[in-house]
Amino acid sequence: MGANGGANDSLLNRNKALVCALCKHLSLTPQSFSSECVGTNDIKAVFSYVLKLSGREGLLNSNEVIKWVKFVDAFPIEPEGCKGAFKGLNEDLALKSVLLGGLKISETDVLVFSTVHSLVNGLSITERQQYPNVLRWMDYIQSSEDLGDVYDRIPVQKVGFEPHVSKNSAEFQSDQSSEKSASSLKTEEKLEADSKSKKSSIKGMIAERYFSLLFSIKQVNPIEQEYDILNCKFAISSHDRKSTEEKKIVSETKGTETNDDLSISLFNIQIGVIRKVWKHPSADSLLVEEIDLGDGNVRQVVSGLAKYCTLEALANRQVVLITNVKPGKLRDVVSAGLVLCASNQDHTVIEPLIPPEGAKIGERVSFLGHDGKPEDILNPKKKQLEKITPHLYTDEKGIATFKGIPFMTSAGACKSSIANASIK
Repeated sequence: MGANGGANDSLLNRNKALVCALCKHLSLTPQSFSSECVGTNDIKAVFSYVLKLSGREGLLNSNEVIKWVKFVDAFPIEPEGCKGAFKGLNEDLALKSVLLGGLKISETDVLVFSTVHSLVNGLSITERQQYPNVLRWMDYIQSSEDLGDVYDRIPVQKVGFEPHVSKNSAEFQSDQSSEKSASSLKTEEKLEADSKSKKSSIKGMIAERYFSLLFSIKQVNPIEQEYDILNCKFAISSHDRKSTEEKKIVSETKGTETNDDLSISLFNIQIGVIRKVWKHPSADSLLVEEIDLGDGNVRQVVSGLAKYCTLEALANRQVVLITNVKPGKLRDVVSAGLVLCASNQDHTVIEPLIPPEGAKIGERVSFLGHDGKPEDILNPKKKQLEKITPHLYTDEKGIATFKGIPFMTSAGACKSSIANASIK
């Protein structure tokens, strides 16, 4: 009887904390909730009740949200039974910043956070280190949400590093021959600076990637996220001894690369038609499409449209897609293209771009003043997608553009029903 009473008290405290956390997230007043609702053992009922009062009950129609409600409902109360659940949560967060994707913390994140908080807080430091993605996610939430008076802050030890000073940098001046002419010496210094600049750029990219994954500061391409952050080992060359001339060379080099890599003509953007579409076998948020580009050219593409479009709405629909991205796997399914979609500001409405009626299957989309030849395959190391897509958007009439230049076909401009939208 005592054990049952303790378990009931634990569930009651959990529900009270959950209601307070959700109220803070949704800017509601906790006093408006009845003790009868909070006292129930059914976590789904508590969650549904809060969503209903906030006008957000429609979230429970989402398969992804229901999945996490079931996860919480089945989550063990005793620490001994939590290892499997923590392992599954850690794996699910390996490719995501938050549970529903993107960077925005949702009610679902607050629900799961509230459920696992006390058990994670009770783990030893060694035990916590087994679940780095869970810790990174929890640290993101407790740093972004005002939950300090509801939950104790879980300390998360950030991984540090010490810069490595290259011997070449320290010995460069002493290795030069006094017999070399001033002209020859200047040439060799420039070559050395170019070499160090490239190495430093590579190491800087690794460092940036490490911390973006660790703190979930920015969204990263899912294929690239397959690199395990635990294996990110890097050394940063010291820049303290760089001369003014070396820094100038690095700056000029970066500027040239940025200009060269910002041309929309690098993309091979074509009109295709979706012949078949089905749900991804292992990811509720993804769909797999078979897209016809004409002349027997059929591509399989994986898109994150499951939450925004029905299978019926996509079947036999014309789309605009980038066809020269490097093929890769998304959750073990090969994807060889990128369907371009428009999204409103809070990413609640997303739809594929709409080619004009009469556009030919397989024809390349053109942009006035950008007539260059596209790359055979985009080079992920050059970050061309990341550099160019921020300049893709729809105007006030819904016309798809690159820096205001319309996506043009033989039948006219491509568009979207969403005006002033981002495109990616």
